[in-house]
Amino acid sequence: MKFLFYCGAFCGAISGTVAVPAVAQQGEPLARVEAERERTERVAREIWELAELGYQETRSSGLLIDELEGAGFTIRPGVADIPTAFVAEWGSAGPVIGLLAEFDALPGITQSDAPTRDPVEGKHAGHACGHNLFGAGSLTAAIAIRNWLEATGTPGRVRLYGTPAEEGGSGKVYMARAGLFDDADFVIDWHPADANSAASRMSLANRSAKFRFRGTSAHAAGAPERGRSALDGVEAMNMMVNMMREHTSMDTRIHYVITDGGKAPNVVPDFAEVFYYVRHSDADEVRALWPRIEAAAQGAAMGTGTKVDWEIIHGNNPTLPLESLQTMMDAKLRSLQPVEYTPAELEWARGIRESLGEDAPALVQSREVEPYGVETGYGSTDVGDVSRAVPTVSVRTATWVPGTSAHSWQAVAASGHSYGAKGTQQAAKAMVLAAVELYTNPQLRDRAKAEFTAALGEGYVYESLLGDRAPPLDYRN
Repeated sequence: MKFLFYCGAFCGAISGTVAVPAVAQQGEPLARVEAERERTERVAREIWELAELGYQETRSSGLLIDELEGAGFTIRPGVADIPTAFVAEWGSAGPVIGLLAEFDALPGITQSDAPTRDPVEGKHAGHACGHNLFGAGSLTAAIAIRNWLEATGTPGRVRLYGTPAEEGGSGKVYMARAGLFDDADFVIDWHPADANSAASRMSLANRSAKFRFRGTSAHAAGAPERGRSALDGVEAMNMMVNMMREHTSMDTRIHYVITDGGKAPNVVPDFAEVFYYVRHSDADEVRALWPRIEAAAQGAAMGTGTKVDWEIIHGNNPTLPLESLQTMMDAKLRSLQPVEYTPAELEWARGIRESLGEDAPALVQSREVEPYGVETGYGSTDVGDVSRAVPTVSVRTATWVPGTSAHSWQAVAASGHSYGAKGTQQAAKAMVLAAVELYTNPQLRDRAKAEFTAALGEGYVYESLLGDRAPPLDYRN
């Protein structure tokens, strides 16, 4: 069994902080999170029901804004030329600590909150990555921090960034590019998961594009010689890229999906589209791979007598974890009492676990904290660009049944259930404790900023993988 312990003076030692009595360090901030439990559950469920796609999250974004305005935050809506992005802030002096809030759903996957497969008829998207929980948990944390700052008179400003379209839309990259994080001192991030962890986790750099081939339509049987198949162009490109995989480095990940391949077999398609992702742990390697992808597209067009153009859709830099901040967050996470589930919630979780197979982890993992370590994840996130603009600390909490994969129907179900809401409250508590530490510990702030500067390297200049394109507000249309 992994270890879980109450964190007192020992946690102060590993995070570089001076231990203070538990009541002063935790009690009041945690009580303020508990006071917001109903809000967490209500907002999480409402966003889950809405299940709005990237850059189309009008009601989800509006819901968060309404809650923040009611709590006294000042709102800047529509930032970075994105209608559903916003910045909410409370306070006028002291360190600026931001929290990230996502709220976009994934297309093509639906599920009720039942523990068995149950697609929702007429619904075409679902919160399979738990961004409804992400938005609700960060909202709760921001309001609890605001109330703690006011009650204690601690100098500080708390800021909530409403960040749309994480799933392939890179909303935070456009916000970073617009300089919205430049005056923040620190940013706190979290994400739903099937386990509790504050490991120093680096993600992969990622760039995507839609490659659009155009040919000449004709009757596929009556006049095939007159046609030039755009789908042939897509298939030729895919074949060349698949051969290219043998000649890339080990960390490379390339995925594609044909988004339009024609409508009828007896019509030579004059338009076809394929959507590509390219990932690597090093952003420069993504930049080096990309011309080879473009060359494959151009060669495919030449060989099939078609034309091709492409549009960069999104691009993310790898995350930049800072050990000084991650060990601090690890200590805060371990200091929390484990989540207590009701008998009904445990019965529901056993149903989900049964669907995951015999080798799924035990349910008790939701109450434990993973050992701290340094690791590379194979996903990508636009939090990477935020972490290169401002020192950023992240945490993951068990909102899903252990063994659940993101982007699965099991994740959708948990994200709409009280099981997921309880893990969300745990994340809010960890974020609030981390924020209190940063507001009150100038030595930690100085050490983290020095580590951040050293990690970026002398002369570092931020460069997005998106170039200067405008936000693709229609990428989910």
